[in-house]
Amino acid sequence: MAKGTGRAALVIVGLVIGASAGSADVIDGDWCLEGKHFSIKGPAIVTPEGATTTGDYTRHSFAYVVPDAASNAGVKISMRLLNETTLRVIPGADPETTAQIWRRCDVTS
Repeated sequence: MAKGTGRAALVIVGLVIGASAGSADVIDGDWCLEGKHFSIKGPAIVTPEGATTTGDYTRHSFAYVVPDAASNAGVKISMRLLNETTLRVIPGADPETTAQIWRRCDVTS
């Protein structure tokens, strides 16, 4: 094998591995807990109640105010990605509020 071919193969393998690892480390996706579900795509969220709204989005966190149609309207929900399959959700501004641990709905491995 020529030197250039070997290096090119290593670069391609590195790019494939890096791309697949990096894309899973985002908050976007479907999240589930005890029969409830919500979905995040960028700044858009479909809440567990089925309402569509927007929030403050970063790669590893999300926050939104529950829309008027829901029973807990006006409550701020904050989320933080703990790892690629686990999300901590804190409903409300009270620091004594118990965090919920949500998991990706589509975990296959």
